Amino acid sequence: MVEVKKEGVILNKTALDFENESVLNPAVIKEGDTIYLFYRAVHIKNQSSIGYCRMDGPLNVIERMDAPFLSPKFDYEKHGMEDPRIVKIDDTYYLTYIAFDGDNALGALATSTNLQHFERQGIIVPQISYSDFDRLTKHKPVLNEKYLRYNRGANILADKDLVLFPRRINGKLTFLHRIKPDIQIVSVKSLTELNNVFWEDYFLHFDQHIMLAPKYAHEVSYIGAGCPPIETEQGWLLIYHGVKDMIKGYEYSCCAALLDLDDPKKEIARLSYPLFKPELDYELAGDVDDVCFPTGTALFGDKLYIYYGAADELIACASVSLSALVNELVSIGEAK
Repeated sequence: MVEVKKEGVILNKTALDFENESVLNPAVIKEGDTIYLFYRAVHIKNQSSIGYCRMDGPLNVIERMDAPFLSPKFDYEKHGMEDPRIVKIDDTYYLTYIAFDGDNALGALATSTNLQHFERQGIIVPQISYSDFDRLTKHKPVLNEKYLRYNRGANILADKDLVLFPRRINGKLTFLHRIKPDIQIVSVKSLTELNNVFWEDYFLHFDQHIMLAPKYAHEVSYIGAGCPPIETEQGWLLIYHGVKDMIKGYEYSCCAALLDLDDPKKEIARLSYPLFKPELDYELAGDVDDVCFPTGTALFGDKLYIYYGAADELIACASVSLSALVNELVSIGEAK
């Protein structure tokens, strides 16, 4: 098994009004030795905005804003901006997040050229009812019955865990999203293609867009994209979360898979065990117990730092040798 070190807590909630409930699930981007964290900051009654801090090296916070970096502005996000992720493609930073309007939780996008001013691009995932989803997908190979369990009756299907690949693949912008229980993938030359005609065709061939499905015991309930994929010579390293239903509730673990560089729908290998799971007090008990929810990484030498929400209450970090993890996945793939 790959050795993982729990580095400890990075950020706790404060008494400030915008983050007095919890801080969690940060978007992470590294420039030189500086790390920028854009994190979910939760106010009492589960109202979320995006906070900001800057770090010198992987563990040392040197600046933290005392007000939200981004706050809800439009109706589609009026009850919260949740669980951001960030990548840089060419000269543009893409900050994805979950926009919550009080009823619907859907992936949205904001872009920037300087990490200071972000322009909101709106919701970019499909807005589809369960009845339309069922109509468009039912004539294809039978889907996992959990699509029915998790989504039946929804006015608009929840579509979360919106994560972009950090470069174009075969000339296309590629992103992951999650309609429970699987992780789906989308590739487009331009985000302007994401119209109703595109999504209708997408759901008519929905089975072709499922990238990863639950496979092992620790992810048996559902899975979701975690951190932006990391490009290695051997493939895309995807750090994602796996969920299993236990007597006391769900347990969220950090998981790892290796995907083909040219066609990420091709799974080379995945760990048959969690990379790490809730074990420490601050992971086992909090706003939501038993949660390790990875959303960002930073690489220093061969050491990969994984930032995650712990028990939906604070931000923690774990580290692992990138080469050891990739080599483990390669060996699993070769043994198939």
